Amino acid sequence: MKVVYKKPEVLTDVSFSYCGGCGHGIINKLLAEILEEEKLTEKAILVWPIGCSVYADQNFNVDSICALHGRAPAVATGIKRSLPDNAVIVYQGDGDMVSEGMAEIMHAVIRGEKINVIFVNNAIFGMTGGQMAPTTLLGQKTATSPYGRKAANSGYPVHMAELISSFEGCYYSERVSVNSPNNIMAAKKAIKKSVQYQMDGKGLSFVEVVSQCPTGWGVKPLDSLKMVDTSMTKIYPLGVFKDSGVERN
Repeated sequence: MKVVYKKPEVLTDVSFSYCGGCGHGIINKLLAEILEEEKLTEKAILVWPIGCSVYADQNFNVDSICALHGRAPAVATGIKRSLPDNAVIVYQGDGDMVSEGMAEIMHAVIRGEKINVIFVNNAIFGMTGGQMAPTTLLGQKTATSPYGRKAANSGYPVHMAELISSFEGCYYSERVSVNSPNNIMAAKKAIKKSVQYQMDGKGLSFVEVVSQCPTGWGVKPLDSLKMVDTSMTKIYPLGVFKDSGVERN
């Protein structure tokens, strides 16, 4: 029988620790496939944050390090400058990056660090119990906004892909999602492009992945997929916000 699909060898046999229906597992699989397809398993260094995604450190057969809360871009900067030929990949959630780590990602892109960043936006602090994050939607109920987020008290959701794209040090910025087969294929294409740009020595590449979080949102997994379309992407539209490789051709 012909094998048409198999688990990427870069993944270990340890089961994913994510909640049922979470988008992190899909994104992890895409990243593993890309590392193998680009023949980067011996060159990749993954920088994990504090948050749900930190569990992935046991799932990848590549070098990796866990940064302090929000500091992944700073750690990645040091690694990339020391090992410029390696593929240094930052993987952060919205609470980790946009709350604790906003200064780190801003200054990394200001400097145009030659890394690529995968930013998972599920509009909530997932690992610590579903608290409101800087990306939480207006009106969205969380453990710390039981009556819904209000702009007067907590401000407005932060649009990271657009913000990052406004800096000269950003080479590429795109927002994707993983709630349908077509969107998953588009997400893989975007992440692969960001990795390729890094290996070509370009500036910082940023891929924001709008992800479902059924547990944090308090809904069934199938309903969370629908919510990405009906709620999340209404506020966080999908698309390319900057692609210097295309603009300069």
